[in-house]
Amino acid sequence: QVQLVESGGGSVQSGGSLRLSCAASGDTYRRYCMGWFRQAPGKEREGVATIINDGRTTYTNSVKGRFTISQDGAKNTLYLQMNNLKPEDTAMYFCAADYRVAGGSYCSGSWPFWGQGTQVTVSS
Repeated sequence: QVQLVESGGGSVQSGGSLRLSCAASGDTYRRYCMGWFRQAPGKEREGVATIINDGRTTYTNSVKGRFTISQDGAKNTLYLQMNNLKPEDTAMYFCAADYRVAGGSYCSGSWPFWGQGTQVTVSS
């Protein structure tokens, strides 16, 4: 069972920065795809960024150039560095893990493991 615990959320003004952390159990980062998702009130959950152990990353268009996903295998911790935050980034942010498929090259898309979330609020 994969256990994920997020931290680092908070309230900032537009243009500010935050770094989210996700502490994982065991050797999660070597075995699974990892990702950050967010959900704003009244909106569907959306994928923000993903990373596979070989370092490949993906980002949703709205955060490209502003957010960076990374991981520290030694600390079993996933990060999301968020710069130049905008009010539309306000949401609950979740860390998630997914099975790797196709010889480990891709994420299955099922995302079965989730953290409890951390709130990010950006004021204008």
